[in-house]
Amino acid sequence: MFKKIVLLFFMNCAVIYAETYQSKEDFLNYTFANNIPEPQLLWVSKEIRPSVEKILQHKAGFLRTRYWQDKTKTVWILDEIGKTKLITVAVIIEQQQIVQLKVLAFRESRGWEVKHEFFTQQFEKIGLDNDLRLTQAIDGISGATLSVRALTKTAQLALLFDKKINEEEK
Repeated sequence: MFKKIVLLFFMNCAVIYAETYQSKEDFLNYTFANNIPEPQLLWVSKEIRPSVEKILQHKAGFLRTRYWQDKTKTVWILDEIGKTKLITVAVIIEQQQIVQLKVLAFRESRGWEVKHEFFTQQFEKIGLDNDLRLTQAIDGISGATLSVRALTKTAQLALLFDKKINEEEK
């Protein structure tokens, strides 16, 4: 009996700190009006890896990433660590600018304020400059610094990846 109570207690703690706001499938269905294109892969080659690691400020823990593309837009669903846990973020890009950035899942105990539209709207119409920085500054949130950094890195990565696939298409 004691083991069951302890197990339930730990399971409840995990649920409190792991919130999924929208599933990947629901986001893609909404974005592509229930006509989701086939996912494509971008390999993180030796050519692009230094730029990825410059943005992340740590080694990239993946060799490839999926994206979805129709005529005018690409969608990237990426994970980045806040303080100790992953934050899942979707980024829609058109003409090498962010159209929308949305937090799909947040697993940290702090910094959840970044999920709100008042924060994520800052990323709209932002591009990437030649130094791999966003073309506009992002205002932080007191107490959510690491979550803000994670979303900023995710935005930069999505823009870098979008630039890479656009170069390959030419």
